[in-house]
Amino acid sequence: MEIPWSVVASGLGLGLALIVAIGAQNAHVLRQGMRREHVGTVVAICAVSDAALVVVGTAGLGAVIAASTVLRVTMTLLGAAVLLGYAAMAARRALRHSPSDGLTVGTERPGSVRPGARWGPVALTTLALTWLNPHVYLDTVVLLGSVAAGQGEARWWFAAGAVAGSLTWFTALGLGARLLSPLLARPGAWRVVDAVIATVMLVIAFRLVAGLWSVG
Repeated sequence: MEIPWSVVASGLGLGLALIVAIGAQNAHVLRQGMRREHVGTVVAICAVSDAALVVVGTAGLGAVIAASTVLRVTMTLLGAAVLLGYAAMAARRALRHSPSDGLTVGTERPGSVRPGARWGPVALTTLALTWLNPHVYLDTVVLLGSVAAGQGEARWWFAAGAVAGSLTWFTALGLGARLLSPLLARPGAWRVVDAVIATVMLVIAFRLVAGLWSVG
């Protein structure tokens, strides 16, 4: 069977266009990458989750979610709550960083895990920011699923391209963030990073609720 590379490229391009943006999930991956905290776990959860959602959307569930007001409202409220909680944690870190938080960054061996970093909380936070984020469903299940459906018999090749784009982006973001570590060897730099992350989360959460209100 001949591979329709143009369809694969279309899926790759649209997948990257949707995912390469400053959002809750990307901000989390970037932060974990810069801090070298269980980066492989974070990247794997994000990539595998996106792949699963793209497959589900390509299989036809996207239309079902788009047509259900109850599902849309529930997902939006849960997502906003998670984002507000994460924003509060980031704001707290920005206000309460100790000197050692910044000074240890950039002095560790490549690939090492920062002392005190626990796998469980990092994994749970990644899962929450992925599966309770309405934007993820909108982009992967609804939008990519709908476009894939328009590809007919080649829809799974389109989905494969989108999945490849997701894997490429998260891997590059998580591993490439380490290059920024030397720039973040000062506590003040981390306060700025966490303050920006908190602001991004707040803005997204309020936009979600505002959008729900305007639709209602």
